[in-house]
Amino acid sequence: MHIYDSAKRKKVEFVPIKEKQVKIYVCGPTVYDDAHLGHARSALAFDLLRRTFIELDYKVVFVKNFTDIDDKIIKKMNQTGQTLEEITEFYIKRYKEEMSLLGISSADIEPKATDSIDEIVAFIKSLLSEDIAYKTSDSIYFDTSKDDKYLSLSHMKMDDTRARVEQNEEKRDQKDFALWKFSKEAEPSYKASFGDGRPGWHIECSAMIEKHMAYEGDFQIDIHAGGADLLFPHHENEACQTRCKSGQELAKYWMHNGFVTINNEKMSKSLGNSFFLKDALKKYDGEVLRFYLLGSHYRANFNFSQADLLVSKKRLDKMYRLKKRVFEGKKSSTCKEFKKSILAALSEDLNISKALSLLDEMVAKANEKLDINPKDKATKFETNANLEWIESILGIGYKNPYTYFQIGVTQEEKQEINNLINQRVEAKKEKDFKKADEIRDILTCRGIQLMDTANGTMWEKSQ
Repeated sequence: MHIYDSAKRKKVEFVPIKEKQVKIYVCGPTVYDDAHLGHARSALAFDLLRRTFIELDYKVVFVKNFTDIDDKIIKKMNQTGQTLEEITEFYIKRYKEEMSLLGISSADIEPKATDSIDEIVAFIKSLLSEDIAYKTSDSIYFDTSKDDKYLSLSHMKMDDTRARVEQNEEKRDQKDFALWKFSKEAEPSYKASFGDGRPGWHIECSAMIEKHMAYEGDFQIDIHAGGADLLFPHHENEACQTRCKSGQELAKYWMHNGFVTINNEKMSKSLGNSFFLKDALKKYDGEVLRFYLLGSHYRANFNFSQADLLVSKKRLDKMYRLKKRVFEGKKSSTCKEFKKSILAALSEDLNISKALSLLDEMVAKANEKLDINPKDKATKFETNANLEWIESILGIGYKNPYTYFQIGVTQEEKQEINNLINQRVEAKKEKDFKKADEIRDILTCRGIQLMDTANGTMWEKSQ
């Protein structure tokens, strides 16, 4: 397995800390608002990484956190009058529901920052005792001068960091960052010997990783992942504070997915083009959206456009057309060469373009064989097995192929269509072929295509 390590800025061979085991931590959302396409892109990228390691027979521990105490959440509390728990639980639930629609399983562990306050406080006390952290009138700050490797992860220049850090005259250095913020009136507050308050953003992940993931006697995990926007300051500061506390690097490897743009504009709430996932899922089926977002390499910046999504769907349609040809048939074993070639592609830093081209090739060859001999059982059985394995590795192709081509039809419309089909069946039984043809014509005008099969009349929406 080869992955691109953001710290080394090159592709490297993945060597696990422990043989055939991999611990992956992905920075999850700050739960004060709905998830957007950037969240979806990151979740899908590392869902694919997780699936690939599993298929390579690794024991995977996959952790994704929820930041449930933060300035943005407090601002939302002030705006809405809701409690912290009401806000965060609502958005955690919605996030998980939307991820499920994209075919993304829950992580093995999903820690919340508020459940790790004791560990955060202990972490900060350790840094204070070594004068790596210091106290001001409003916060506990981390002294970045204590880390001679600071900025080695993000490779930022000192001058470039100024606009990205909070300015405060009491800091020893302006690039120092807050570990703990002392209580203000009506804000959430937690007990600490150095002053009641709440954690800063960066300390939360380091403490949760230490609590849930550290190997015995070791602080380091295999892979820390997240969006490219987290590289600085968030991941830089995580790495820094853990390095100074433990003398070890937080992660052996760092992986980051690219940005999302909407019609070639950077996605931003301030620009009013932050495409919420809930809105995308109202317009597009979750599997279609998954396939589209997976279709570009995870490190590349992704430009979302409806035209590109429709092109992507046609590619997925081809796979489902093949599934329809072999549907309900028996399965043999997955073609070893097919599986080996897909895994080889994904083992090269998740080369999804190569993997999908191999899938296209399999679809084309299977169709060619079935065109020559539609009753070719060996091809049908092997194709069924191949498609079932693709469900496992890529998370696509799991729908009934007939219902897949009914995407976009409401339940009410489906009921009406099925009623008309039943009427047509009765008309044919009574040899009233004129009425049967009239019903077919009515459905055709509505964009519904009928297919009379050995298993009854099937239908799909014209594409």
